[in-house]
Amino acid sequence: MTGRRSDAERNYRRILTVAEAEIAELGAAASIERVARTAGLGSATVRRHFPTRQALLEAVFAERAQALQARAAELTGESDSRAALLAWLRDFTDYAVSARGFADVLAYEPPAEAGGEAGEAAPSSCGTTLEAALAPLLARAQREGAARPEASCHDLVTAVAGIALATEHHRDPAAQAARLLDLFVTGLSPRG
Repeated sequence: MTGRRSDAERNYRRILTVAEAEIAELGAAASIERVARTAGLGSATVRRHFPTRQALLEAVFAERAQALQARAAELTGESDSRAALLAWLRDFTDYAVSARGFADVLAYEPPAEAGGEAGEAAPSSCGTTLEAALAPLLARAQREGAARPEASCHDLVTAVAGIALATEHHRDPAAQAARLLDLFVTGLSPRG
């Protein structure tokens, strides 16, 4: 029994390693079949671990979402709530732009036949992790008048995902994303 478990764990790690490389090359369009072929496994083995491409993408990016969560926890102790919120949004934007496929995970919308209403996004575990990480930073900034009261964590995660998607094929995606985030932040901050 232990041999099966170690084989399954080895396959799981191999799949994630190959998937990371495939997603870095192809973005969210990387197919489970190609990942399976490259990993030297059958697609049924890959689907046993990751039944959908979305599940595979979520697994590939889960560790980075947790790192962004840890970064948010570090920033909650900063004295300037606006600076802390903006530092986290910049870190998040930098990663979303540099990691092909990450913004797709956050912007995922299931087909209507998958059980959700058209236009209703499926919960993304990465998105949920990021929204939970962001919540204390945003709440504090809002309490101190440094962020608009109507802004939600979902709004901010969606905006960063949109910026990353919009700049993916730009000549200099990082610079363009930074510029768009700065424009967005100007609208985020209250006037006065």
